[in-house]
Amino acid sequence: MSQAEDHAGTRRDFLYYATAGTGAVAVGAAVWPLVNQMNPSADVQALASIRVDVSGVSEGSQLTVKFLGKPVFIRRRTAEEIEAARAVSLDDLPDQVAQNPNLSGEAPATDENRSLDENGEWLVMIGVCTHLGCVPIGDGAGDFGGWFCPCHGSHYDEAGRIRKGPAPRNLDIPIAQFVDETTIQLG
Repeated sequence: MSQAEDHAGTRRDFLYYATAGTGAVAVGAAVWPLVNQMNPSADVQALASIRVDVSGVSEGSQLTVKFLGKPVFIRRRTAEEIEAARAVSLDDLPDQVAQNPNLSGEAPATDENRSLDENGEWLVMIGVCTHLGCVPIGDGAGDFGGWFCPCHGSHYDEAGRIRKGPAPRNLDIPIAQFVDETTIQLG
């Protein structure tokens, strides 16, 4: 093989690699806008975590806020509500899982595992019935003193656990924590 043929082969290889590299960059530049448009928008990212001031919530009352497009019930329970919720046996519950992503694994649906604080005073739940997605009414509604979904008759107790009706699960609990004495962060 002569030196001229060896030079031609090297030049040809370079042209193939340069063309392939340019094509890959062009394809990447064309595909990137399509992939990037699937990312959440700035307004959605801003609402991925919100802080709620609960200083004005009196004992025995409830605040409802909108978080990620769903109602979230924040209830400051009375001592009687806490006592009634803690007296319920797990054997009486159709769904014995806490449905609480703040706890690891499938924790049992005790009141302690569903309330936000150690004393059980604060209960934070996503206010969407687990049957068909209706919004239950609260303030002691239903047969168990908690929430009642009038659409199909699901009854929840003081801890948001399903007790009667077609709902398959307890009301879900969002990721939540106290950031100070009067502020709860959702998300």
